[in-house]
Amino acid sequence: MDLGEIVVVSCSGPREKFWGVLLELTGAGATVRVVPLDACEDWLRQHANEGPPMIGPVTIFLPAHRLERIEVEESSGLVECFADRFRRMARRDPVEVLLGPKVKSGGNEHPM
Repeated sequence: MDLGEIVVVSCSGPREKFWGVLLELTGAGATVRVVPLDACEDWLRQHANEGPPMIGPVTIFLPAHRLERIEVEESSGLVECFADRFRRMARRDPVEVLLGPKVKSGGNEHPM
């Protein structure tokens, strides 16, 4: 798993799932630029239809004790991952859309 990859993050306490870009991963936790998983379809339609921005990604730090699982999001056989679907429908790179102009994490700028 590399920084800058699209990931799905599962958390506990409270139970949440996020889809987005891994910015930093340390023993203390993970910093990610994400959209809540349950809002991804609306976020995709917003970009595919070039509608007004109603849903936007946020940069959050998730402490290690909340992390249940982080998995790289990727297509498998005929099953298209959400990132590939976003590329096809919105005709844009999901990483660039998630990150926007510049995102700062842990004192480091992540250029987009």
